[in-house]
Amino acid sequence: MAAFGTVFMPEMTLATFENSQWSESQVVPSDRLQLHPGAHVLHYSSTCFEGLKAFRHQNGSVCIFRMDANIRRLQQSSALLHLPEFSAEQLSSMIVEIVAKYASEVPAPPGSMYIRPTHFGTDPAIGKAAAPSLESLLYVLLSPVGDYFTGGAQALRLLLDEDGARCAPHMGMVKSGGNYASALDPIIKARAAVKADQVLFCPNGDVQETGAANFLLIDGDEIITKALDSSFLHGITRDSLLTLAADMGMKVSERELTVEELLERAAKPNCEAALSGTAAVLAPVGTLIHDGKDYAVGSAQEGPTTKKLRQALNDIQWGLAEDKFGWLTKV
Repeated sequence: MAAFGTVFMPEMTLATFENSQWSESQVVPSDRLQLHPGAHVLHYSSTCFEGLKAFRHQNGSVCIFRMDANIRRLQQSSALLHLPEFSAEQLSSMIVEIVAKYASEVPAPPGSMYIRPTHFGTDPAIGKAAAPSLESLLYVLLSPVGDYFTGGAQALRLLLDEDGARCAPHMGMVKSGGNYASALDPIIKARAAVKADQVLFCPNGDVQETGAANFLLIDGDEIITKALDSSFLHGITRDSLLTLAADMGMKVSERELTVEELLERAAKPNCEAALSGTAAVLAPVGTLIHDGKDYAVGSAQEGPTTKKLRQALNDIQWGLAEDKFGWLTKV
């Protein structure tokens, strides 16, 4: 099986913003873009994107999960990067059009069609280090993906980093490539030094997120995660899981969590921790690494609540449970 996100549908939808207006969207080949070498995005990282999925149901229909929320977040990211504004209706039609065209290629569960809307600045102006791009490009790329947990859900090892941060605090809620780039060096060093799978950034002891996912701590019937602010990404999978947890009767605590409290709770036999994101939904965390020592989280294996929450979300995505929150858009 090809690595996640390396296979693409041959076409994508694309629209450009030039001369103060958006072009009509069109379906174009997905293997190339024409871009000036001085494009704003290449020099000043005026880029943002989203990740969402379409799922095939047993009756053959195809549904997109939480498209409206992803569009709102891309609009928010674009506004914070001062990129040209686009309407929700415009991007919605671009997503639906290309997913409908390749509906027959959407894999059956546990596979899905990964959808990557991307928006970036195209102004050919290398003197705009402190000015926004007045031109931009918006496109929607599709990538069929298989089961993220082929071979089972292996518990992850996280290095707790209290000195660094994933990105600049005011940029955390922007889903921008620059934020992922800034986390890359600490992650690679952590893998080499302590065989960590990811770094959990905890600046000044404040537990935030990893390089590519939100962090959730599950202590019995309570689920704890950092309260929303501008310093970290407002994950849509995170929001979905918290909604489901509350619906199941769990106590949802969105608040500050210190490294000290995290390690104290992790020592409990029934404690669980997990990372939430579009690709994996919910990936179990088995070990926390702090000051050169390994700390097991509960049993150090995937816990029952992590498995239950992931299954509950998958069941809605796959059409096996009622969509009572209105999260699915039928193509």
